[in-house]
Amino acid sequence: MAEVKTWHRLNMEVLQRTANRGSISTESTDSSIVLESTNSERLHKTPSGAGNRKTFTISFWIKRGLPSGTKQYFFEAGNSDADNDRFTIRFGVGDSLDIQSSSTWLVTNRVFRDTAAWYHIVVKVDTTDGTAANRIKLYVNGVEETSFATDNRANINQNHDFPVNNTEPHNIGSSEIEGLYGSGYIAEWVQLDGTASAPTAFGEFDTDSGIWKPIDVSGLTFGTNGFYLDFADSANLGNDANGGTDFTLVNIGAADHSTDSPTNNFATINPLAGLGMGGVPFKFPNGSTEIKRDPDDTGGWVCVVSTMAVNKGKWYAEFEVLESPSVTMYGYTTVAYLEGGSGLNYPHFYLGNSPNNTGYYSNGDGANDSIYEDVSYPSTGVQSSAGTVISVALDCDNNKIHFANNGTYTNSSNPANNTNGFAVVDDYVYFAHASNAGNKIYKTNFGGYTSDGISSAASDANGYGTFEYAPPTGYYALCTKNLAEYG
Repeated sequence: MAEVKTWHRLNMEVLQRTANRGSISTESTDSSIVLESTNSERLHKTPSGAGNRKTFTISFWIKRGLPSGTKQYFFEAGNSDADNDRFTIRFGVGDSLDIQSSSTWLVTNRVFRDTAAWYHIVVKVDTTDGTAANRIKLYVNGVEETSFATDNRANINQNHDFPVNNTEPHNIGSSEIEGLYGSGYIAEWVQLDGTASAPTAFGEFDTDSGIWKPIDVSGLTFGTNGFYLDFADSANLGNDANGGTDFTLVNIGAADHSTDSPTNNFATINPLAGLGMGGVPFKFPNGSTEIKRDPDDTGGWVCVVSTMAVNKGKWYAEFEVLESPSVTMYGYTTVAYLEGGSGLNYPHFYLGNSPNNTGYYSNGDGANDSIYEDVSYPSTGVQSSAGTVISVALDCDNNKIHFANNGTYTNSSNPANNTNGFAVVDDYVYFAHASNAGNKIYKTNFGGYTSDGISSAASDANGYGTFEYAPPTGYYALCTKNLAEYG
């Protein structure tokens, strides 16, 4: 049966998962690449000689992007739509995980719609096996997938040659045959030529949390055309760390490097949760760090939130003012507000219309911007303009929130010593973004990745996150390593 989650279930599962993942130590990768389908981004290379086309393994980690309803390709080998000349891995229109050639070999019943967590995908192929069901095996987070809407492995001939490891194009992030692409974060891509490996070659279950985590893959046998992309070098994201021929990058640059990874998962905007989104055309490009309101959106207040909620610790994030005047707000809202919809007594989904949320309003309507807190509107004494970076420092220990305009905190606020600031309720709270105008793109930065240009590259005291302004003393990027220590 397809996976269907209510918002309440999703929220609780995300909180539990992020708390558990925080205990995972770094074993291998702390980098990823961010692919955006609308930018036609991909990596590709063509091996110079043939390897083993019958036996191979593909392993990669992915934190996917949405929207659903479109095919998103993440691997394709081959140059024509034929069973012996094409091999693909994709998320299908209904968010299943599919293995295809010209024929469809496997389509999962399970759906993959979680944009908050990393999935580890292993495709193990050995067409020399005498049992047809063993010729392709699919694993997710260390567990074999066994429930399929489509299973045509019985039609794979023994000793069948796929185009993988052949002298044909190998694409990551796209199907060039169909002209379709994928969106999301990808980390630690491994391809083995001549070896059909179980997922335990690439990961293991953490003994404390039980969560699947990466392990060191440097000792694997890669074979003739095997490769290892660790995406560690922002100047060469196509580098084969195993020493083979590098991948060629298409529409990809250093700005597509991210520190959001399976070993340190950062918050992003949650496409599955928000207020006022019913019927509103939205997209969440660039690793779910942007909110795009489409041209046919006529406006109306909407609110979207981070994928991680916290109720202790001190946390920092940044938001970019799109334009001046700008009908946007940045701040916090609570789990209870989202689930219960309480206090919707001002323009719907406005930050500051109840004690359950507070927002910095960069409206540009006059001399000063405002803080909206339970329908009181104190002036900040400054005015935002296009390109202004609004810092939000969320103090769940003292139940305060502080706002800065291009690095200067408003109303003589000092988050480092708990001076001034505005009240935050003692509950699980999210970073939140509210906006009114349609046909706009709004940018966020939780530290793991942002499409906004960063000039200073400041990090928190633990060295996590990349921000325009340094987080105040004692405040940290919202990621699983910091959550394990402070959350």
